[in-house]
Amino acid sequence: MRLGIVVNVMGSSERGQTTYRLACACVNAGDEVWIMSPGNFAADPDNRIRALARSAPAGRYASSDRYQDAVNGSSKNEEWVTVDDLDVLLLRNNPSAQNGWAKSAGIQFGREAVRSGVIVLNDPNGLERALNKLYLQSFPESIRPETLITRNTARIKKFASERGRIVVKPLQGSGGDGVFLLRDDDTSNTNQIVDSIARDGYVVAQEYLEAAAKGDTRLFLMNGVPLQCKGHYAAFRRIRGSEDMRSNLHAGGRIRSAKLGDSDFRIAEIVRPRLVEDGMFLVGLDIVGDKVMEINVFSPGGLGSAQHFEKVDFTAAVVEALHRKVDYMKYYRRNFSNVEMATL
Repeated sequence: MRLGIVVNVMGSSERGQTTYRLACACVNAGDEVWIMSPGNFAADPDNRIRALARSAPAGRYASSDRYQDAVNGSSKNEEWVTVDDLDVLLLRNNPSAQNGWAKSAGIQFGREAVRSGVIVLNDPNGLERALNKLYLQSFPESIRPETLITRNTARIKKFASERGRIVVKPLQGSGGDGVFLLRDDDTSNTNQIVDSIARDGYVVAQEYLEAAAKGDTRLFLMNGVPLQCKGHYAAFRRIRGSEDMRSNLHAGGRIRSAKLGDSDFRIAEIVRPRLVEDGMFLVGLDIVGDKVMEINVFSPGGLGSAQHFEKVDFTAAVVEALHRKVDYMKYYRRNFSNVEMATL
């Protein structure tokens, strides 16, 4: 399999990322893997899509950290690769962490790769529909918190007064950035908080879920169903750190093993049809109680945390699924590509 992976920036030093775990597993399985970023694509005069990309020296790597060092080190291979000739292109860059033109560049060039027959995951058309938190609003009301999206401070204050406590955050954002808890009996800083978020766009105001005090569960879905390996599900629980209301790891949250219940699987079943329709191959659901707080479709992370607690290799399961997709595509092209022409 020839695999390309789009990341925010090449040369990242952050350890344990799901993206590099997947890349390392593919290399160790004998696949050819290229790392690229949204700013390094080119649509050439010959109508081919290419990208300046990096690969690690051939061999097996004992860990994703060693692979990451190799793909970013002095012995790395760096050259222009023809994206149209890849079997799979994984779009793992996060638009919320990028500015201006870079937000949608991966999606745009990914769409061009699809037209050339490359398997692009997650589907760029689906990702375009999920560019901000409005995507969650397209799912059934029964599995999401009551939400107001506006830039009007008065409407947010009214929403807070009716519900006692609410959470406000930017429509476009990730990692717990810009998330605040507002109480109807303490509105002294409401104007300042809303104004600071609204400077960059719309504000999401959500009902506060009491179950959030106990943290949230990250549950991975693959091809629309909970990802599992050897009877274990890819999931973990995030617990708030200190006095911070956020459970995000970047905000000091702690991780624990997850005990999934009927409501978690019910939520997964409810969101499945839409995720499959939108071509979402690998997704992370953030679940609080019986509600979904976030649907992470761009670069859901934490697969290593799930592996740590469950003691199984979920990364290998994802790589096997990619191989099956490639094998099926090759079989289809070999056996059916000329069917239409033969019937003319």
